[in-house]
Amino acid sequence: MAGNPQTLLRIGYGLVPIVAGADKFTNHLTDWEKYLYPPIKHTLPIRGSTFMKLVGVVEIAAGALVLSRRTKLGAFVVAGWLGAIAAQLIASHDHYDVAARDALLALGAFALARMSPAHERRSFAETRSTPLMSESPAIH
Repeated sequence: MAGNPQTLLRIGYGLVPIVAGADKFTNHLTDWEKYLYPPIKHTLPIRGSTFMKLVGVVEIAAGALVLSRRTKLGAFVVAGWLGAIAAQLIASHDHYDVAARDALLALGAFALARMSPAHERRSFAETRSTPLMSESPAIH
């Protein structure tokens, strides 16, 4: 069912990393490189923009995992990824607002991972037809 909280979280934690990851190649939403902690940027063996594109590939892959039958694994990856981003932003002593948001999103992704079965037994489309517990017949 579309209103199932787990399905809604799965859609959100699947699509948003894909969109943000894809935007690392276009910078339409923001200039992502400005969030890269300068000491890290200066130690990279590649340009910051190239590094951010690699970040985008990881985000796209993590989002795809969440939307696939590997939701639990994908949600743990997204949670860790968002936690690392929040820590990097706090270490840079800048963008505390974004760090707080990403830390909370990481907790939500962790919760999705915890509520997801180890291996999805049903396809994403099949979750829409699952009846709510209150709609199931009562046992007499």
